[in-house]
Amino acid sequence: MPFVFERNNMAPAKKRNEILESKKHANDVFDLLEMLQSYNEKDAINAINACSKLFCTLLERKDLHRGTLPDEEEALRGEYTAQQKYEIFMCHRYNSCKEIVFEHLDHEEHGVKESALCCLMRFAESEGQHPLEDLDWSEHYSFPRELIQLLVGRLLSKTTDNALLLSRFQEYLEMGDVRFYVMSAIRDSVTKVMDRNKGIPLPVYQSNVFSLMSNISMPSNESELCTFMITQETKHEDWKATKLNEHRRAFEKMWLCFLKYKLPPSMYKRVLVIMHDSILPHMSKPTLMIDFLTAAYDVGGAISLLALNGLFVLIHQHNLDYPDFYKKLYNLLEPSVFHVKYRARFFHLANVFLSSSHLPVYLVAAFAKRLARLALTAPPTALLIVLPFIYNLIRRHPACRVLIHRPTSQDDLMEDPYKMDEEDPAKSCALESSLWEIKTLQEHYHPEVSKTAKLINKPLSQQEDDIDELLEITAFELMERDLKAPSTKTIPLEFETATQLLKGGGDVLQDHFCLDLL
Repeated sequence: MPFVFERNNMAPAKKRNEILESKKHANDVFDLLEMLQSYNEKDAINAINACSKLFCTLLERKDLHRGTLPDEEEALRGEYTAQQKYEIFMCHRYNSCKEIVFEHLDHEEHGVKESALCCLMRFAESEGQHPLEDLDWSEHYSFPRELIQLLVGRLLSKTTDNALLLSRFQEYLEMGDVRFYVMSAIRDSVTKVMDRNKGIPLPVYQSNVFSLMSNISMPSNESELCTFMITQETKHEDWKATKLNEHRRAFEKMWLCFLKYKLPPSMYKRVLVIMHDSILPHMSKPTLMIDFLTAAYDVGGAISLLALNGLFVLIHQHNLDYPDFYKKLYNLLEPSVFHVKYRARFFHLANVFLSSSHLPVYLVAAFAKRLARLALTAPPTALLIVLPFIYNLIRRHPACRVLIHRPTSQDDLMEDPYKMDEEDPAKSCALESSLWEIKTLQEHYHPEVSKTAKLINKPLSQQEDDIDELLEITAFELMERDLKAPSTKTIPLEFETATQLLKGGGDVLQDHFCLDLL
């Protein structure tokens, strides 16, 4: 049976005040702990708030035992003063309270979970300001590292998706010291849990880990490390949690530890989406991600498309030498590329990778020809991207104009020498072919596509087409544009407005016709 008490809103607060007012009410803390175990949401929240205020006040008053905590029975038998026995008694109750509040992180009601989380963070702040144990001052100073590790371990559940609760925890990650020790706790938790599971993916657990890590907003310079939950009394500036380089190292180790274990397929996509702007810029050595990104690039499909962003950063900013990069990019051009969610991102990056004028002609011709062949079955929204894309390739590499103006005999029209199934663009014979597919698209049912395809009949302008504004176009927008009535000029019907039936201005009808009855 759950514990039920009268006047739910006042009972916990009243008990708390009585305990704080006089030590003779110390045993009332058992009633408060019993209220804390209530199954009712409101009662549990009220009890959590009361316990939070009670023990934070006791920590501030230094009414909890400091140092190694003796057993209660030993305290009764030993030579302790009344004050020391009170401190030992209350410290045991404090530990019992923390155990119950930790259990509430798995409560069915989100309100109880949130209150428990906030309560534990208030305990952490109070313990940091008034530590109960002698910590390693040269390494961790007075930060309650153990409490944060336990909290992170409970948040990273293996059975419950805690995404909502972790989003609430995000506000605490804005504080430099909390962020620093949370990153360390995540690394320890991942190593322990995944090694125990022999590296086999744990979808729920790894999803919780990713949710927590992706909520970490890293500072970009030292001056942004100005908010801390706990300010050290001495040598605060020498504390590792105040150093940007230490944050970067902890951030890097955390992500490398997470990514060294096998991930569920959906998790690869979630990681790769944020890799280029939320992970690589904050690592001390971004090149350590080479193995992960190249492995993801070799997977194929949407995962390879997403890996392009990270590889782009490493290639252009960190001089990554990736063998057969363009060969792999060439093989990513499949019919499905026009239908994936990340189509716009792929074509934007492909446009950047193919923008260099130093690329060999055969390679550019192979890309243009492959895109033209795929265009025969592509939807109109994709064609409005692909055609300008091909035109830009030809503008950058005039030697590819032979694909447009190739003189052919009647025999040459019987077979296209281009090898669509060839994986190596150097062996595809694209330069021996022509872009007859664009000529075919000039008869496309969609007028915009037909109009764009006919641009190849005239000499192409020197200025490239801006495809960025076409990347996000959808079928709905294209349909809306087609259905929108074209604006037409107003046609004047009569200079003078008629005021009566068969009687206009100036009585023109009456002047020329007689309507009198005979």
